Amino acid sequence: MAKDLANEIGYTYIDTGAMYRAVTLYCIESGFLIDGCLDEEKLKEQLPDIEIRLKYNPGTGRPDTYLNGRNVETEIRRMDVSSQVSRIAALSYVRKALVKQQQEMGKEKGIVMDGRDIGTVVFPNAELKIFVTASPEVRARRRVDELLAKGEPVTYEEVLANVLERDHIDSTREDSPLRQAGDALLLDNSVMSVEEQKAWLLDQYKKRITVD
Repeated sequence: MAKDLANEIGYTYIDTGAMYRAVTLYCIESGFLIDGCLDEEKLKEQLPDIEIRLKYNPGTGRPDTYLNGRNVETEIRRMDVSSQVSRIAALSYVRKALVKQQQEMGKEKGIVMDGRDIGTVVFPNAELKIFVTASPEVRARRRVDELLAKGEPVTYEEVLANVLERDHIDSTREDSPLRQAGDALLLDNSVMSVEEQKAWLLDQYKKRITVD
């Protein structure tokens, strides 16, 4: 929905979750995140060497995530990354580094930024904030459909467990917990179609532009 809005209004779309997923993938591929055990000293040491870029893909009309010059858009969506990303995202030094990058990206405005702490931490003064939610069961089913379409064998049960675990970790972490900003509009899209979501969001954008 955020990607579609950005395309509709000619803004740049930034998926901050993809940035945390890229760091997680780097840890897995570098061998210091094995079976859930993380070597934090190695991550701290190598974090400055992790370069993450979001580059527009004209074929899809959406940005791809690049990790140290390599397109990892497919790899960062794997379940082994999903199962560990909230743990990496809870680390204060990782959040500090990536939030700084995200704020730099947004200095010139004209962006739609998607993430779990955008309205509360990254851009607390954003012109429009939308807190999107849906039931864990609906989100798990959507995620299963997405992964199966990409050829990754998963079960509904494991994806639902991952959704619930990530929500718990992200909502209870000490640094930048997941929560709705006081001035954010709430959208529960559990029973909405894609077209209904797009229409609702575009309407909110137009209302805010008119007010401004």
